[in-house]
Amino acid sequence: MTADTIATNTFAQTTKDLLNYEWHTLGEQKVVQTLASHPEAGLTYEEATKRHQQMGANQLTGKSGKSAWLRFLEQFNQPLLYILLTAGLVTLLLRDWLDAGVIFSVTLINVIIGYIQESKAEGAIAALSKAVTTEATLIRDGQKTRLASTELVLGDLVLLASGDKVPADLRLLSVRGLQVDESALTGESVPVEKATASLVVETPLAERSNMVYAGSFVSFGQAEGIVVAIADATETGRISQLIESSTNLKTPLTRNIDKFSKSLLYVILGLAALTFAVGLGQGESWIDVFKASVALVVSAIPEGLPAIVTVTLAIGVSRMARRKAIIRKLPAVETLGSTTVICSDKTGTLTENQMTVQKIYAGGQHYTVSGIGYAPDGEILMDRQPVDFNADGHIALWESLEAGLLCNDSHIEWGNGQWDLVGTPTEGALITAANKAGMTQANLEQELRRIDTIPFESQFQYMATLHELDAKRSLNVIYLKGSVEAILQRCDRMFDAQGQAPLNPAAVEQEVASMANQGLRVLAFASKEVATKRSLDRNDIDRGLVFLGLQGIIDPPREEAIAAVKACQSAGIQVKMITGDHALTAAAIARQMGICSTEEQVFTGRQLAQMDENEFTQAAEQGMVFARVAPEQKLHLVKALQSQGEIVAMTGDGVNDAPALKQADIGVAMGIAGAEVAKESADMLLTDDNFASIEAAVEEGRGVYRNLRKAIAFLLPINVGESMTILIAILLATVLPILPIQILWLNMVSSVGLIVPLAFEPKSGQVMQQPPRNPREKLLSGSLLKRILAISVFNWVVIFGVFQWILQTTGNEALARTMAINGLVAAEVFYLLSITQFLPSLVVRIQGKRTPVAYAPAIGIVVVVILQCLFSQWSMMNQVFDTTPLTFIQALICMGVGLPVVFIALILQRFDPLN
Repeated sequence: MTADTIATNTFAQTTKDLLNYEWHTLGEQKVVQTLASHPEAGLTYEEATKRHQQMGANQLTGKSGKSAWLRFLEQFNQPLLYILLTAGLVTLLLRDWLDAGVIFSVTLINVIIGYIQESKAEGAIAALSKAVTTEATLIRDGQKTRLASTELVLGDLVLLASGDKVPADLRLLSVRGLQVDESALTGESVPVEKATASLVVETPLAERSNMVYAGSFVSFGQAEGIVVAIADATETGRISQLIESSTNLKTPLTRNIDKFSKSLLYVILGLAALTFAVGLGQGESWIDVFKASVALVVSAIPEGLPAIVTVTLAIGVSRMARRKAIIRKLPAVETLGSTTVICSDKTGTLTENQMTVQKIYAGGQHYTVSGIGYAPDGEILMDRQPVDFNADGHIALWESLEAGLLCNDSHIEWGNGQWDLVGTPTEGALITAANKAGMTQANLEQELRRIDTIPFESQFQYMATLHELDAKRSLNVIYLKGSVEAILQRCDRMFDAQGQAPLNPAAVEQEVASMANQGLRVLAFASKEVATKRSLDRNDIDRGLVFLGLQGIIDPPREEAIAAVKACQSAGIQVKMITGDHALTAAAIARQMGICSTEEQVFTGRQLAQMDENEFTQAAEQGMVFARVAPEQKLHLVKALQSQGEIVAMTGDGVNDAPALKQADIGVAMGIAGAEVAKESADMLLTDDNFASIEAAVEEGRGVYRNLRKAIAFLLPINVGESMTILIAILLATVLPILPIQILWLNMVSSVGLIVPLAFEPKSGQVMQQPPRNPREKLLSGSLLKRILAISVFNWVVIFGVFQWILQTTGNEALARTMAINGLVAAEVFYLLSITQFLPSLVVRIQGKRTPVAYAPAIGIVVVVILQCLFSQWSMMNQVFDTTPLTFIQALICMGVGLPVVFIALILQRFDPLN
């Protein structure tokens, strides 16, 4: 039996159990043996072909989608559209082709929008598949080759180099200074250093240093690894399955409208049946009774509701876009306004995503560094005063900054109006700190020309550079930067205020602990003068170095994000941090931002993994910072909060965030740094990746909800008043005060013309000083129902009262109906003025400046008045709608009967304020 045959049999026996292996716990030889591969020659082409046929291609698979026509038809399965279709059929029966066409057009537009949104949502898995497709360099049959990543199989030996995208999940067999950017998968803000040593089984995903995962990027170094998972079995593949299993929750608005629409549908059908039965019982002809029932149905259907909802949300989208928030799904606009919890990623959202030196310890002195990011704006301070480098006592500080600038392979350049980093974030922070002291990289590299370099390697934990110091004296200087442990063991001296002194490791370790407790990433620096030489080896730096100092680095919080967090908390919204970063770093940033105050509010992914369901839910509610969490835990946290009735907004930018973004009531992705799959899974994109934009969007969302509430408070009393008029007329067996076609005019022209301006209402200045509304609050709350009922009764009194009065005094049905309709329109106009900010905007400034959109009601009123004049005075309209011209006095009477609604609205405002 050949070696290849033995390998094949061994592999076949183990494939059933491969998904259960904890590869990070196994040694390199054991991994190779388990996968029946070879540590140097890799697989044979024959064996790779067999495995490819057995296990399939290395690409993610999505669930089979529904056909396009079925998805299109499913968009009609909404109660609100049932009502619209019913209205269209009714108007067809009335042979009003134009209005029927309008209604059916509105229905079709709603369906098309829904279809497009669903199609976009299904792009998430496709985007994820695209994100992990690349080419790979591997060894087969002992020969180096390059293949599409889809051709990889378990056991393939893959070579990685700087700039490569990792093509599958690999267990590393050898590394040379390997650093991998896993931010999209784990949330780690800086590249992760990799090694080959085996790890304990409990090691979290973000700390598995001997593994690299599909979709991440090699930022530095080289490595060899063996493929241990492909396709859906990779960590990225598991995330794609989570995306598919995540529930695409309806928003509070859509839930409320669905419930309201169903209830309204039943009420309308019930009232129509009652009207028909009562009419027949009174001996009326079935034709007349049918027309009366049609009139009731038409009067009860709020044809303007879908239009006002769509227009209000669309305007909200436009306003949010101006504030750096792009809405992908219309209902998300209103959802923001009802958000009770915001779960935010840390890096780049709450923080600058630009590593910054904030603390320096050198020469026994403590220094702080002002300014954030890579811009050279800031100073080196001691005791809050700028350091004078011409004075004595700061030589260690200068040397420490110089070491950070020279022992460095990155650089910062100006372009597109900003400072951009070319290289690693940590090295960029060191360059910026030196720039703030007046040093420039170009000048210093010219003075101290680099001769040789020992690049950073994870097993040594340092980088060293050799520079020409003094050619006349035949002196060179070596600079080191790296971990504190790696640097201190090579030093025997350090600087103090008087100069060089014996090394005090205990003092240095104390400073390191202090910086680490503040969430700072600490780097140590050292130097050594040597005789002139042209190369550098590790023996030169094993001992005899001078310790220069420490620099503490962190990705600092955005100033505007701190203010935004405070504003959200003032508005009753909890802000929680969910990050893949270290717990100490996350907690330090959270304390600076006012997100948490005690250690009991900080949980790690390892702690969460040990909790049962009840403990997990309790932690989700009480915790404010969740660090080192896995993608499944992010999803679980969102579900746990939703189970407690919270409306959750979730932010993220990586592949690991996508399942939670889809599950959240509103998913918020980063528009700049966000992975494509995160953007596809989200409801909203931030064009500046800034938490402050979320707060702005929440503010706009609350304004949108208030405008929708105003629209409903305005629209429903019209429909209820009309329905009451028809129903009571049937019960009293009197002539209908308004005809079906006249009702359609009122609902589709007058009402819509007056209601649309409500969508343009500016938000109140107090909108963020109030707590979020109860997520369980019904669309028609008790107070809103009372308001609707009160105005409905007034509208009924106007219609029925004016009609009966004019009919009894003149005997002219056409005149009575015309004045009743115009009286109702006058009441609508006065009520509109009572609930908008139009009148206040004439005398006060809104939010510090006049708001042009506050005058939208005036435009709507002018349009409706013109239309009503045509409705009453134009002969052609008289023939179509069975109306008659009014005299000036009659028109004034119509205005007068509508005026009392102002006083009713003022009384209602005391108990149920709409602004």
